[in-house]
Amino acid sequence: MSSPVLAVAPVSFQWQTLDPFLFCVYHDDKYPNGNEQMGPDASLAGRHIGQDFTPKDGWRMYHGDVVPGFPKHPHRGFETITLVRRGRIDHSDSLGATARFGDGDVQWMTAGRGIEHCEMFPLLDQDDDNPLELFQIWLNLPASDKLVDPYFTMLWNHQIPRHTFTDSNGVGTEVVTIVGGLEGIQAPSPPPNSWASRPESGIAIWTIRIPPGGHYTLPAGPAGTNRVAYLFKGATLRVADRDVSPEVAIQLRPNEAVSLVNGDTEAELLLLQARPIGEPVAKHGPFVMNTEEEIRQAFTDYHAGQFGRWPWPDNGPVHPRGQERFAIHADGRVETPT
Repeated sequence: MSSPVLAVAPVSFQWQTLDPFLFCVYHDDKYPNGNEQMGPDASLAGRHIGQDFTPKDGWRMYHGDVVPGFPKHPHRGFETITLVRRGRIDHSDSLGATARFGDGDVQWMTAGRGIEHCEMFPLLDQDDDNPLELFQIWLNLPASDKLVDPYFTMLWNHQIPRHTFTDSNGVGTEVVTIVGGLEGIQAPSPPPNSWASRPESGIAIWTIRIPPGGHYTLPAGPAGTNRVAYLFKGATLRVADRDVSPEVAIQLRPNEAVSLVNGDTEAELLLLQARPIGEPVAKHGPFVMNTEEEIRQAFTDYHAGQFGRWPWPDNGPVHPRGQERFAIHADGRVETPT
């Protein structure tokens, strides 16, 4: 009998993915106390400010110079799915939309024909550490939807289904279903023009937390999907007939159930599953299209100001320290988690 494990490969900061996913980045920064400007209350000496991707002292400034994060930058032709497990993100964009979200919230943004946005990581606590942990997943758009109007959906923490499966020893595994259905319960709807909004996509984005000594059987998925589980925390996990260690991508047969037996340390996985779009991909920096000509056109349109007008006072705005989680959409609609 063949193994449900097709391949195991190491991953680094930017995880390799399979169609329709473009890549996934896992940020895990142990930021110190915040200062008055909501940046790190620590020296920035020795950092490559504006390009700080080395985890010095356990954290990074990325492209930020005062507040960590990613100031104004453009996107076209794909979607970003940002799952914040700990900490806060302040979003602002060229359509006039803005938000603060975190602690289990997800922002799903369709870049479509073009948008500029920033993603800043304000350090709100001045008396204690400010840990930040998040995944950002890039999901491709089919050619027919690459130039749709930009849009974002908020999936607030309380809206995202959480399941607990208890094994024969009484150990409970938690499965959080950001996208897709499990046990007859569907996750919130994705944006309307997403590949994930099509029933045939077979998409699932789940996190799986297995306590020490726990056993969970990952149910079979739809045939014809690409299915990869990323083990990003733990020690040793037995996946079907193979022992694997953290920081690996485990490609699985999509339509077979897979046994996951954990060792002595809590294990966590991210599951990315979907039917491939199966179209040519041309990528250059923040743009993902189908041809090199379309990439050149994306740069032309961007430099011609066709991605909207930036309405904010600087390239990396943050909200006041006391601001709770919220979202204001481009049409003026206001959302808050309840």
